[in-house]
Amino acid sequence: MVTFEIMAIAEEYIRLIFGLKIKQIRTEKDLSLFGLSKLSGLSKSYLNEIEKGKKYPKTDKIIKLAETLEVPYDQLVSLKLDKNLAPIGEILQSGILDEIPLELFGIQQSDLIDIIANAPSKVNAFISTIIEIAQHYNMSREGFYLASLRSYQEAHNNFFRDLEDQVIRCANSYQLDLSGKISSSELEEILREEYGYTINNAGIPNHEELDNLRSVFVPSTKTLLLSDRVGEAQKTFIYAKELGYQFMNISERPYTFTWIRYDNFEEVLHNFYASYFAGALIIPRNHLKDHLKKLFAMKSFSEKAFHKIMNLYNASPESFYQRLTNVLPKDFGMQNVFFLRFTHKLGLERFNLVKELHITHQQQPHANEINEHYCRRWMAIKTLKRAAKEDLEYAFDIQISDYTDTDQQYLVFTSATKDPFREDYYRSIGIGFLVSPALEKKISFVNDSKIPKVKVGVTCESCSLKDCDVRMAPPKRLIAKEKYKRTATLVEDIVKQHSS
Repeated sequence: MVTFEIMAIAEEYIRLIFGLKIKQIRTEKDLSLFGLSKLSGLSKSYLNEIEKGKKYPKTDKIIKLAETLEVPYDQLVSLKLDKNLAPIGEILQSGILDEIPLELFGIQQSDLIDIIANAPSKVNAFISTIIEIAQHYNMSREGFYLASLRSYQEAHNNFFRDLEDQVIRCANSYQLDLSGKISSSELEEILREEYGYTINNAGIPNHEELDNLRSVFVPSTKTLLLSDRVGEAQKTFIYAKELGYQFMNISERPYTFTWIRYDNFEEVLHNFYASYFAGALIIPRNHLKDHLKKLFAMKSFSEKAFHKIMNLYNASPESFYQRLTNVLPKDFGMQNVFFLRFTHKLGLERFNLVKELHITHQQQPHANEINEHYCRRWMAIKTLKRAAKEDLEYAFDIQISDYTDTDQQYLVFTSATKDPFREDYYRSIGIGFLVSPALEKKISFVNDSKIPKVKVGVTCESCSLKDCDVRMAPPKRLIAKEKYKRTATLVEDIVKQHSS
């Protein structure tokens, strides 16, 4: 038996537990809702709302239900749960359902509870497994939130028309030119004059612990503090985000950038909305689309033409690549796209995949949390290593990545930059497109012979490439798989020998 104190459970959970009890007892007695309605005199719709946890009946109705179902009144109103409902109680007590942004995916919490109630042991085991996996990989609440956000983006192909429309309305309202470079000074003037901001361009103390902090917003005085190391492109992005928050009337939001502590999922979602707004304002969709059409029509890839487009905007390479993930799936029908962001410290053989996005389905280059070595043949890692080794402020490269254990190839663009906030740190951002007949019709230079084609794996531990000169670890997963196959074959032989 599992007991909960009344004060420990929210009112909605008390309703849920009561409804689950009614449903369980009714089901055990082979009664339909219609049958219970007929016996109790309570309407079928009302009983349905009770069972779904939407309503909690008054005392006289509880007495009637207790008499009809032939159970003690105290048993119905008690928060004690029997063994069949105990797993649900554990889930409710854990608070895990509060951490999941169910409404974002169109799921009602009561519906999920209903599913759990119908097969409590099996579903509880499944949920417990997910929680255990999350704990094993040290997934924090914030990590869970960000994973949920990524799923939300991917479900919408990372294109949000309402945010695009908000940007156009904002530009029209403040007469911002969506065909040219928007400067930080333009946005700063709007923040000061229209929204009463006070801006301090050197307001963040120079402490090692604050190295990753670009800005802090103080809501009580509408003061925006900036790091004195923020460049023009990043300052423009920060101002555009602040304008997004104000123009869209978003109050529940994080107040720091890029170091962010999230207290709830709404803050995660609103931070994304403001970031999307900023990218769409700085890199206008129609303007970018027109220039990309010209680039993709070229028979041979031109790095100069690619960077000419990038330099049209007052944006960092990361903002530009991120914006491509909005525009290309929607306006060019490029559905199989991935975006990756790596960080790397000079002198270490460690590369951290800190941000990823996959449009349509999970593409081959994806994060792993089991400390395996990402393939050193990836364009993202090669460009990052070159930038670090040669101490470059900026590096770029392109290749066709041919995955050795599948029949998939990706056209990959990658830019790497020095991290201006951390000494000896570098970062790379890359975008890749699944090569297909459809892509060849959209990007004319896909078959440009000057673009190198390189055999790659996912991680060294899972890669079958022979004689790889940059392999960091043996293919232990493949070795284990082959051993399992041999064991299975030998077991089959033993069974055959003793079956006749």
